[in-house]
Order: sequence, then C-alpha cells, then structure tokens
Amino acid sequence: MERPALKTDAEGLLSAWLFDGRGGATRLPLDKALAEPAPNGGFIWLHFRYLEYAPQTWLRRESGLDPSVVECIAEGDCRPRCAIFTEGSLLSLRGINLQRNALPEELITVHLWVDEQRVLSVQHDFLSAIADFEDALTRGRCPRSQGEFVADLSTRLVERVDAVVDKLIDEADELEDTVLSIVASEMLPKIAVLRRVAVKLRRHISPQREALNHFALEDDPWMGPKDRNRLRDAADRVTRFAEELDSVRERAGIIREQMVDTRAEQMNKSMLVLAVVTVVFAPMTLISGMFGMNVGGIPGNTDPEAFWALAIAMLVLGFVLLWLFRKLKWI
Repeated sequence: MERPALKTDAEGLLSAWLFDGRGGATRLPLDKALAEPAPNGGFIWLHFRYLEYAPQTWLRRESGLDPSVVECIAEGDCRPRCAIFTEGSLLSLRGINLQRNALPEELITVHLWVDEQRVLSVQHDFLSAIADFEDALTRGRCPRSQGEFVADLSTRLVERVDAVVDKLIDEADELEDTVLSIVASEMLPKIAVLRRVAVKLRRHISPQREALNHFALEDDPWMGPKDRNRLRDAADRVTRFAEELDSVRERAGIIREQMVDTRAEQMNKSMLVLAVVTVVFAPMTLISGMFGMNVGGIPGNTDPEAFWALAIAMLVLGFVLLWLFRKLKWI
C-alpha cells in the first residue's frame, strides 16, 4: 500500500476543523476556512502541508506568525523542540509512519502553533497519526481545548513509536535465540540493520521528551491539569523508548561480539587440527624423504621386507605422537 496523495488548496491547506469547546467539531470547507473566525469558547484547527517551492502567502504574511516561527515551520527535518512566545507556543514533534514500504527510522516532522483561538499544524509529508486523528474526529472523539488537542495528537505519535520499538525488541530476541544456528553471512546484515535503526530512532525521539515537558509548563487557560499530565506521561514513555533503544543497540553489539567470538573459536580449533596434522606428518615426511633419495647406502635397499618395516615404524610413530598430544591435552 503506497502513501495516499495529499490534496491541498492553493495555500497548501489540507484540512480545517472548527471546535466548539464542548466536545463537538465541524469540518470546514477549504475555500472558506482561512477567513472563518474562531467561536466563543472554541478554536479552529488549520492543517497545512508545507510546499517548499510554493509561495504559501497566508502562512508567511497573513497568519500573523512571527517570522522566526515561519522559518521553523519551513524546516522539514528538525529536532523536536518547544518554544514559548507571547502570542502562543510552537511545538515541533516527529512521528513514524506505519505504512507499508516505509522505513521504521523514517520520521516525519509536524509543527504545531497553538494560541488562544487556533491550532496551526504543518507537515512536510504524509503522517498516519494525523490521518487517524482526523478519523477519530469524524467519529465524534473531539478535544474540548487546545491543550487536549495537543495531548491527543502527541499520544498518537508516541503510540506509533511504541509499536516500532516493540518490533525491534522482538527482532533482538530472535537474533539472540538463533545466533548459534545461523551462518555469519546471514546474521551480520540483520545485526547491522537492527543497530542502525535503533541508533537513528534514539537520536530522533530522545529530544521529544524535553519538548513535551516544556510544552506541559504552558500556563495559558486552554492548558488544563489533565492535559499536562497526559503530556508528561507521553514524555515518560519517550524516555522509556530511549532506554529500550539503548538496550537494543547494546544487545546488537553483544550478539555481534558473540558471533565474532564463536567464529574465532571455530578458527582456532581448525588451526589446532591443522597444526596437529602438520606435527604428526612432518617427521614421517622427513623419514620418507630420506629413504626416497637415490643414493647408495640407504638402509634396506636390497631387503624386500624393508618397505613394510619402515611403513609400520612410521605408523607406530604417528600413533605415539597422537597419544602424546592427547596426554598433554593439546587436542
């Protein structure tokens, strides 16, 4: 299943919703949403897709956003962060797409501007968490305030990270169980992918904890105690994910070390066998070489039984050397 196409208007507006502040919401037509005033006790959500080569005049000039906010919104690949302004707050988060053919470490940034009358969100690519959030709105599960809106969306983003982290942990468990039964040529690429995904995810989601905790300190009236608790809970889950990703990375390193040690032990055993064979056959080779010289004076040169006597002597010598090696515990 490929990612769905994102249909926008001329300003990059993907969708617009009006919330009455009492648990109800209405989808607004895109051609009238930008001029719709916020209701008393409610707010408006305008969701944009940032188009790099489009003018997006409303966001840049008519939205009333500070130029630094607009510059931050234009970043498609930035660290999660939170900035508090006099007019409102800017929250940048990153989410994972649970779409087929999407890489697990492929995180997409979503920017949220929140003030007393509206929530502006900007994404640079399709994000399944926002699509599911809109599906929930159509089913009547609507936030009553901007704080509840941010808490709901943040929770959905974190839940998707949970699914990916659980999958990485399962893969690490499977690799640990099969490390001794799979050849290195098959195991090493899997270990490399597991470690790479864990490192990239950890680096991208770790700052999300500070961003959520910072936003939870917002003291505007639209941020209630329950919303703060939910944001802190989401931040705690991100902390747990970071710790689990560190554990997956360390386990991948241990699995690789175990495989390297196993291969080194196998090679040492092979070298030991080769050394024993060399030591056993070296004197036999010397003796047979001496008796094979074409010069006079070779013992048993004229005796027809000399060959069998020499063969038996070398065979006895071989068994004596093997017995000596076993007694010395070299093999």
